[in-house]
Amino acid sequence: MANDSTQSEVIDKVVKIRRCAAVVKGGRRFSFSALVIVGDGRGKVAWGHGKANEVPPAVEKAIKDGTRKMVSVQLDGGTIPHEIVGRFGAAQVVLVPASPGTGVIAGATVRAVCEAVGISDILTKSFGSANPANVAKATIDALAHLRSKSSVEQLRGVSLS
Repeated sequence: MANDSTQSEVIDKVVKIRRCAAVVKGGRRFSFSALVIVGDGRGKVAWGHGKANEVPPAVEKAIKDGTRKMVSVQLDGGTIPHEIVGRFGAAQVVLVPASPGTGVIAGATVRAVCEAVGISDILTKSFGSANPANVAKATIDALAHLRSKSSVEQLRGVSLS
């Protein structure tokens, strides 16, 4: 987490830790990779990947990687403005807005992304690949393509007030 007063406080959620073994003369040498979801809880989110010989440095590197590539998300209160489908590789994620009090109805990876971005009410369904990295990227892809009613009106040159 960011301790610097100039940066806003970031929320980080570790989604996956993977262990890799390299066989050397004395036995096996392990290294670790971490997939972390980073968000500010107010409409910005990203995923980060870090690799190191120990778990804590891998997580720190992943957080640093994620904070560099944050994307803004269009939110509608505690939910999203409209239904959307996100895709990455073989993973497909459907996000549906929900009424207040519903909560985050999602699997572990999609839940981490939604909580990091600041969504409190949403319905989700994941199809295809269950690989946490691809599911996280598909969810962030969907959130990045959200548009508010006012931005669509402006784009089309109409007003539906």
